[in-house]
Amino acid sequence: RITVKDAKAYLKYIAEQQGVDAEDDALHIIAQKADGAMRDALSIFDRVVSFSGKNLTRQAVTENLNVLDYETFFESTDLILEGKIPELMLQLNRILAKGFEGHHYIIGLASHFRDLMVCKTPETIDLLEVGDDTKQKYKAQAEKTEMSFLLRAIELANECDIRYKSSKNQRLLVELCLMQLASLPFEAEKKNNKPFIIPASYFRKKGVKPIPVQKPEPVSETTPVEPQEPVISEEKERPEEEQVVAAKLAEKRPKIMMKAERASSGLSLSSIKKQKDFKIRQMEVVLDDENLPSDPFSQEELEVAWNEYIHKIEKKGRFNMASILRIDKPKLEGSKVLLEFPNATNKVELERHKTDLLRQIRKKLNNFEIDLEISVNEILEKRYAYTPEEKYLKLKEKNKHIDLLRKTFDLDL
Repeated sequence: RITVKDAKAYLKYIAEQQGVDAEDDALHIIAQKADGAMRDALSIFDRVVSFSGKNLTRQAVTENLNVLDYETFFESTDLILEGKIPELMLQLNRILAKGFEGHHYIIGLASHFRDLMVCKTPETIDLLEVGDDTKQKYKAQAEKTEMSFLLRAIELANECDIRYKSSKNQRLLVELCLMQLASLPFEAEKKNNKPFIIPASYFRKKGVKPIPVQKPEPVSETTPVEPQEPVISEEKERPEEEQVVAAKLAEKRPKIMMKAERASSGLSLSSIKKQKDFKIRQMEVVLDDENLPSDPFSQEELEVAWNEYIHKIEKKGRFNMASILRIDKPKLEGSKVLLEFPNATNKVELERHKTDLLRQIRKKLNNFEIDLEISVNEILEKRYAYTPEEKYLKLKEKNKHIDLLRKTFDLDL
């Protein structure tokens, strides 16, 4: 793996050979973006030079690569240390308006705090992979911060990073994290170690006047209430002639009498007939297993009947069961259908629908001796990928360049 320092040195040599005036920070951003791949660093260098010309500045590189600049995080940290929450919110709004995600911003801010903590100790300053000019800025800002503030700031930023993807309102999560970060330096206002936001008393001391809000005047009890107009029914709105005609039609209309069904007596013929019908319905139908058909069938006929059942349940919307039936190909052994699943969950789920499956297969093949035997082989579990990480490893086994694609575009799993 090529270090950022070595990649930057080689890019500087290439820039001198091609007559490109490149800033040290600009080359450092390209080397850092390449993530140890020299070929990627050269490709990014050629692309940025083709857009920017012979003068390669830090601003041109950040705009072309669509990455957040160091200055963004220096400005954010200064606003946090000064407790300027409104200015911090406006800066976040500008960053989001440029197309950056709040997740990338909060990750970069956490890395910035880590770099400031590295600058607090002279022995660990070599761990800071930045240019010499930027390193001096880190040293100057690290002197303004305390170690306790940096540790707590990294903890808050990391917590926001973890909760970002599961949050329903991601922008609000980032804004709340920034307000808590800006409130960290004010130890005098704290009453406990829990995160808090700067109270209104601090801004009053600074001379910030609150916006006056006019309270609505309460309605007195003696205020006269406007009388509501009486609701006039539709019958009163009709003319008198229409009401007379409607009354005559109602007299001529035939009356419909509903015949009530009388309950039958316990000794009547109808009650005896109902009791007999009920007993017939309750009788169990006993099937003679010896006389049931058991026509021979082949493996191909079994697979056809199996697939027909899968298509049938898919039309009913039972896609989960259909996918379970496709895990293994049914194997015929005598009158038994053998299945092998990677885990016991699939076995339990299929056994719940075993009766319906066997009824359809037996009827289709005209063989009522068919039975289903399910076994679990945990070794097969490794063949299936369930989580995003497992799916990514499967893709990586098929194509090793997929990892290069993920790193180039900074993709998440």
